Order: sequence, then C-alpha cells, then structure tokens
Amino acid sequence: MAWNKEYECMPVDKLQKFQLEKLKETVDWVSKKVPFYKKKLKETGIKAGDIKSLEDVAKLPFTVKDDLRDNYPFGLCAVPLKQVVRVHASSGTTGKPITGPYTAEDLEQWTECMVRNFVAAGVTADDIVQNAYGHGLFTGGLGFHQAATRLACTVVPTSSGLTERQITLMKDFGSNVICSTPSYALTIAERAEEMKVDIKSLPIRIGIFGAEPWSHQMRLEIEERMGIKAMEAYGLTELCGPGVSFDCEAQDGLHVNEDHFLPEIVDPQSLEPLPLGETGELIFTSLQRRAMPMIRYRTKDITRLRREKCTCGRTLIKMDKVFGRTDDMLIISGVNVFPSQIEALLLEIEEVEPQYRLLVRKKGYLDQLVVQVEGKKEVYDAGDEKRFEVEAKIAGHIRGMMGIGIEVNLVEPKFIARSEGKALRVVDERPKQFR
Repeated sequence: MAWNKEYECMPVDKLQKFQLEKLKETVDWVSKKVPFYKKKLKETGIKAGDIKSLEDVAKLPFTVKDDLRDNYPFGLCAVPLKQVVRVHASSGTTGKPITGPYTAEDLEQWTECMVRNFVAAGVTADDIVQNAYGHGLFTGGLGFHQAATRLACTVVPTSSGLTERQITLMKDFGSNVICSTPSYALTIAERAEEMKVDIKSLPIRIGIFGAEPWSHQMRLEIEERMGIKAMEAYGLTELCGPGVSFDCEAQDGLHVNEDHFLPEIVDPQSLEPLPLGETGELIFTSLQRRAMPMIRYRTKDITRLRREKCTCGRTLIKMDKVFGRTDDMLIISGVNVFPSQIEALLLEIEEVEPQYRLLVRKKGYLDQLVVQVEGKKEVYDAGDEKRFEVEAKIAGHIRGMMGIGIEVNLVEPKFIARSEGKALRVVDERPKQFR
C-alpha cells in the first residue's frame, strides 16, 4: 500500500502534466530569485514560457558540483536566510562543502519522501528503528530520523560508530529496523560474530541502506549475514538528501519520487539525452524545492531509467541500482572499470570476506590496478600456497569477466580499515601529475 497513493500511484499522463506545471514554476522561480540561474538562462535564451513539454528540459543549462562550490555558501539560495530553518552540508573532502538550505516547506517535502521510502521498505509504527547514520551536517541521520518520527516509530538515534554498543542496544532495545551505510552494516555483522552474538536471532528484520554505491551481491551478503531484508535509499545533498528514490517490496529498481524530482539520462560524453532503457549519467531537476532548487543537476551516477508496471502498484519511474560514478571510473588496459563491478566479482569468491580496497598505481606509462581483499581466516591461515591459489583464482575470474589483468593481494582478516560511514574503496597512489 503506497503511503501517498495520490502521487505514488498517479496515472503517468496525469503525473507528467503535474511535472510540466512544476517545471515551469521552478524555472520561473530561479530565474527571478537566483542570480546564477538568471544569468545562465539569459545566456541560453530560455524562459519558463518556452517550456511546452517535459522534453524541453533538455534546453535548460546543466548545473554541476563546482557551481555549488563557486557559490558557497548561499549564492544559490532562492530565499532570504530568515526563511531558512535548517542547513545541511556535504563533508567537503574534495574542496568546499556543498550546502543545502531548507525552508520549513522543504523539510516537510523531504520528510514525506523519506516516509515513502520507509513504508515501501515495510516499516510501520510498531517498529523500533535504530538509526546508525551520522547525525549532524550530513543529511543521512536527520533525514532518516524525520521519517521514523513521522511514522510514529520508536527511534533509537545511535548515530554511527561505537559498534559494540550498537549491537548491545539491538539486543537490549529489541530494534527491528537498522539504518546505516551498507559497508557499516557489514561491520556490525562482523563485530557481532566476534562478540558471539547471533545477529540472526535478534528482532532485526529490515535494513535501509544508502549513501554509497553497493552491488546486488553486497545486498545478498548483508541479507545472509544479518538475516534481514536489505532495502535501499538513494539521494544527494544537492537535491534534499536521501529520499530521492527508494526500493519497494519487488526490489527491482528504485522508484523515483517523480512529483519532486524530474529525472533524465544523458550520454556522459556528449551530454545528449538518451531514451528510456539506455545507460548513462543521471540528471535531476527539482520540481518543488523552494530554498535551493537544482536545474538539470549532473549527479555523475551511472544508471538507467525504466517506465514499467510494478507489482507494488506504484507508477513512479524506476532507476536501476547505481552502476558506478563517472568520477570513480578507472581505465585499465583500455577498459572502463567501476569499483562496483570489482565488488560484485569478489563476492562471487567463497574464500574471501566482503572487505576490499582498490589501489591505482602507475606502471610505466600505464595505470595498474591492485585489488586488496581479505581472505577468510581459515584460508589465510592455510599458508602461502593456498593464498597464491586464491589470488590466481580471483585474477582469473576478473580477467575472464572483464578482460583486464590485475594484481591481487589476499590480505589477512582485519587488514582493511572498517567503515562507520562511507567506505573508502579506491586509493589513488599515482603521482599527482598522472591523476
């Protein structure tokens, strides 16, 4: 049952009519309220009245992350700061952080999008939700907290970290929903094993995970280790945070909250729009946000869109799990390689743990990929001969599936640092001039 049936199950023609109306309103709004967009739209010669169909969104200029950094902190804000009731921000690990101001109306819309995510995942007011996302400027913690509170769940706001305490509280409080990054869920499962806690015997039944790319194989690994249903929440600080799209019971693609976000797929090189079903870069335009609407924001995420009937009854368009990011893509021996591809292949090897790291090095004039992956204790302890055998097995599997030669280092258990938030999967060890 959809939480907001009017919009989640709206006939597509009616939904698209609503989107077109909101798209025109948003373009008119930013052209009057945001100097950056006023200048951009003037340069392209496009006005709100020129938009006659949803396809006309392709006439609008793109927005990229550097635009947000160049206008830090509030240069893209469309309302006076006295109307801003909250500000979130990204970590800023690659430069100035990305800020996300919200009006009270924006927070209401965000909460509704997140509640849809929770309901689609199977969460009810009877559940005890342990929220292990970081609380603070990061959108995850409070985004999930708002949804659980609106649903009248019992909320345990543990934030990330202190893993042993997380497990103790799961036991003592009877938490039956866990919210975290997928990599931290694996950290919790691993620590529970070390504590001799049978996590599958606990009431925990649903996990809602996001904030980092994760493969289908990683989902299956989490479900097997924790004995839960692993659901997904997708979003970006630039748009609102989590809640842009979400899993339903079918777990066959993520439903985009289309009444709030207009999605497109473009070719990452030409930036030309691609038809439904084609894989490319995901673009979003905000449709109802007031404080900081985004026009054609380039997410850098690689996926595809599908318009098809879903068994859950929702008519919202689906996006596939994010395949990779254009800025995470590596080129090894002339082949485009995404970390998620390597992850999926590693998780097909029974002798290893789901903990890995990709090292990018320079070998002569070529880039070289070194895969570090933890061996299971009994495998690693079996000695060098067994270790070399597994390394060759992994290298052969990756070469056979992707056509690239890589070096594999099977490392001892716990060698790779555990994540309490987003996992660091790629380490670029090339000299700066080659990156």
